[in-house]
Amino acid sequence: MAQPATGPAPAEGPCYTPPATSTEVHPVDEKLPASRLVPAALQHIAAMYAGVVTPPLIIGQAVGLDAAGMTRLIAASLLIAGCATILQTIGAGRFAGNRLPFVNAASSAGIAPMLAIAETSAPGHQLPAIYGAVMVAGAFCLAVGPFFGRLLRFFPPLVTGVVITLIGVTLMPVPVSWAQGGDKEAVDFGAGKYLALAAVTLVVILLFQRFGKGFLKQIALLLGLFIGTLAAIPFGMADFSALREAPVAALPSPFAFGAPEFQPAATLSLCIVMLVLMTESSAGMLALGEICERRGDGRTITRGLRTDGVATLLGPVFGGFPTSAFAQNVGVVSLTRVRSRYVVAAAGGALLVLGAFPVLGAVVSMVPMPVLGGAGIVLFGSIAVSGIRTLSEAGLDDSSNIVLVAVALGAGIIPLAAPTFYADFPAWAQTVLSSGISAGALAAVTLNLFFHHLGTRSRHAAPALKSS
Repeated sequence: MAQPATGPAPAEGPCYTPPATSTEVHPVDEKLPASRLVPAALQHIAAMYAGVVTPPLIIGQAVGLDAAGMTRLIAASLLIAGCATILQTIGAGRFAGNRLPFVNAASSAGIAPMLAIAETSAPGHQLPAIYGAVMVAGAFCLAVGPFFGRLLRFFPPLVTGVVITLIGVTLMPVPVSWAQGGDKEAVDFGAGKYLALAAVTLVVILLFQRFGKGFLKQIALLLGLFIGTLAAIPFGMADFSALREAPVAALPSPFAFGAPEFQPAATLSLCIVMLVLMTESSAGMLALGEICERRGDGRTITRGLRTDGVATLLGPVFGGFPTSAFAQNVGVVSLTRVRSRYVVAAAGGALLVLGAFPVLGAVVSMVPMPVLGGAGIVLFGSIAVSGIRTLSEAGLDDSSNIVLVAVALGAGIIPLAAPTFYADFPAWAQTVLSSGISAGALAAVTLNLFFHHLGTRSRHAAPALKSS
């Protein structure tokens, strides 16, 4: 693989620019011409867009937002994703930004705990309770980030694999409900027309995945949403009212959904999820450093996690959710070999533009529920597959590890299999345990400590990273 012409490896110090004596620009710092930059940036937007709008779509539906509210929530998610991605790629001195082609946006990992918070909060207080917990989780990330390299050994693939798998599994009822129409109180919930539309969307995605090439294959999910919506129009199943009523350009208003409220149980739940997100981000940064031939050290991890923390702390002011790395964009870099961080920065700028024009967010909010259901099965199923892939590298030939994974997955699936299982528990315990992700993560971390850290040296522990 190509190496810098002279001087030490750029990642070994706090400065990320090539040595002054070098005449060769590192691929990460290369500024591409528009003819190469724009198509490469579009690929990143296509890979991330569905994931960015998924959390506001699900949470907005759960708390009963109208079309205007959904539009504002989607616009805020796009805006925060753009800001976080630009901060990550361009950086802010030595404080934040790993200066790699790294995408940051609202993570699907926080959806299930936030749904649990919404279910245990009074009407009108659901989003404020969620945002209060998210802000504390962001502050927690900022506080723990500089030392997180030393904590990675407590989050080996055994733990992160369980959690990622549970994210996909526990969220699967959401697209299934969407495929049936979305409104469980409606008399036609589960009608054949809804199931047929969801099936059409799913088949379109599968066909593009099977026969599409290059860029078309990468945007199969978006093409499925688009064609599914077109198919819904002749049957009167597409609502364009949000598109007509949305303002063309407007910035999100601070605390448009209410001032944050701070509930201890909700905060604990999202802080647990934040630890998992920090582990994912750290792993993503290390992987991307290898792909880009700019290996990350403790300082790289710290600056990257500070970006997560800042975006998560400030995002709720405008309607954002917990922010973390997007693994699918690491895959885009690996596939295309375009390693310039300015390409991803341009993609972040495009997200900023999308967020500043709510009418573009309204385009997403008008997609019929069954269409979202067909696409959601693929989206959330792929998250579970990512977790299974992580578990495959976790040493499951060891009987202790098998028991650990089995119990943790069981703990995470209990709320899904028996929603009333914790009905007699205190309210704070219900908020934490009724989220399969939080319950499974707690079980996995505790059992990992029991089997691999108490009284023995872990055989599967990740090496601690040098912290700044």
